[in-house]
Amino acid sequence: MTLEMIAGFVAGLCLLIGSFFVLVGAIGLLKFNDSMCRLHAPTKVGTVGIGMMLLASMLNAIAAGTGSMHELLIMAFLFVTAPVSANFIAKVNIHRRSCETPPPPLEDDTWSTLNSPEAEQP
Repeated sequence: MTLEMIAGFVAGLCLLIGSFFVLVGAIGLLKFNDSMCRLHAPTKVGTVGIGMMLLASMLNAIAAGTGSMHELLIMAFLFVTAPVSANFIAKVNIHRRSCETPPPPLEDDTWSTLNSPEAEQP
């Protein structure tokens, strides 16, 4: 077996794993009822499924001798922006009261909320 054949088999395995995660994410997006539950499925697809597909593309390009950094840059951009956008969507759902609100913090009512601390008294 040559290095090209091994890279092809590994790239095929990465494509299978990535397509499995994309399929599970699509089913989860259609099956879940609440918007916060629906948010969970596509974020996992974005990070794991598309990441595995990009890894397969990188392996195939390196085995062919035409490797590039495009896939690595796409993967880095995806891994940075997916959690941030998911956090923003979750915050919008919480502030619109379109989902069940999380329980209040135990000790402090200003942690991770829009409440501002009272002005400090001198």
